[in-house]
Amino acid sequence: MTKIAVLVSGGGTNLQALIDAQQAGKIENGQISLVISSNPKAYALERAAKAAIPSEVLRRRDFSDAEEYGKALTALLENADIGLIVLAGFMTVLPDSFCRHFENRIINVHPSLIPSFCGEGFYGLRVHEAALAKGVKVTGATVHFVSEVVDGGAIIAQKAVEVEDGDTPETLQKRVMQNAEWILLPQAVSDFCAGRLRVDGAIVHKN
Repeated sequence: MTKIAVLVSGGGTNLQALIDAQQAGKIENGQISLVISSNPKAYALERAAKAAIPSEVLRRRDFSDAEEYGKALTALLENADIGLIVLAGFMTVLPDSFCRHFENRIINVHPSLIPSFCGEGFYGLRVHEAALAKGVKVTGATVHFVSEVVDGGAIIAQKAVEVEDGDTPETLQKRVMQNAEWILLPQAVSDFCAGRLRVDGAIVHKN
């Protein structure tokens, strides 16, 4: 059984999607064992408590630099024997050394079809604002492994979502979450825990 840690900073809607999938028996050979928040006021912590999942708060500001924060986070994860780390709205930049240490064991969900609308500065509503400003007709979500390059890790899965006339960043964000993020992320977590993913350079194969 692969122990999963979910790292969050806000409301935890993607965490809830994972909790719901786990309770429905849709995460094969995996269990959410720990929730870590960079924000002590994050509603995601309440979601974890309601699901009886242990949680910890680790704030970047309590450490002298990113490397020290990464070391503390690493110790917390290794002490809990975590096999998979899921970033679900985690708004703290992880140091390169952390990403290398857990290579191909950290996954993130991003609210666009990478390589569109991704990288530094593209997060939350900003992604959907950029998509609407560009006038794209299709957007979506991407689940990918995390590397030292922001949103640059190998892509695990993608799902498209049509942009509708009259969309606002808020309506588009909601539809991308419901129709893509909350579907893709539990599937990718289950595939990882079941050993169905194989990374070959920049390509992820599903067995």
